[in-house]
Amino acid sequence: MTEKIVEKYWGLIASRHDAEAFATIDAAYREPQRAYHNWAHIADLIDKLDQLTDLAVRPDLIATAIFWHDSVFITRDPDGRPRADAENVRASAALFERHSKFPAADTEAVHDMVMATASHMDARAAHMHYAGFARDLDLFLDLDLSSLAAPWPTFEANFEDIRFEYSWAPEKMFLLGRQQMLERFLAQGDMLYRRPETRALWLAAARANLSRAAEGLNERLAQQASTA
Repeated sequence: MTEKIVEKYWGLIASRHDAEAFATIDAAYREPQRAYHNWAHIADLIDKLDQLTDLAVRPDLIATAIFWHDSVFITRDPDGRPRADAENVRASAALFERHSKFPAADTEAVHDMVMATASHMDARAAHMHYAGFARDLDLFLDLDLSSLAAPWPTFEANFEDIRFEYSWAPEKMFLLGRQQMLERFLAQGDMLYRRPETRALWLAAARANLSRAAEGLNERLAQQASTA
């Protein structure tokens, strides 16, 4: 399934990239330090886009943003300090631009979609690159958060995969970071998802998962505090 959906959508946009583009992202998503931010994540989003393509004005540009949005994923800098996710986002957007053969307006649209993942909850369309761009941006961002609504065993597995990607981080540091992230998502209420269509599909399951995960994290942090 992963290969088929990737081939289908890359085939739609391959000619609008240079010859090295696919090899670049293929190598990136196969990096051994990745467990969640890999080809399975990309294929999952592409598959959901395929199911919701009627909601998109430019599904080709949304697919392009999906392919490139995690193309750079480094969790700490060479000096050992945690790497800000915004740096990965900027690097991913720049990498896309280096390989893009899209018209300038389309390149800018994809760049802005990728860059929106740096702030996610606060991101808004600053420029209307084409009619319907804002709706496509919202759909792209909703797709990127769709895994929050996965069945609980998958949600748990995703959490552990992300823990692997941050295996260098002390347990308490990692848990506190996840706790802050879950609280930000929960604070969005009904606006966790931007489009009414995706809200109807994913909101209830996502909020149940987030609440359950937050409760579990609080328990783990309390246990750590009691044994410190």
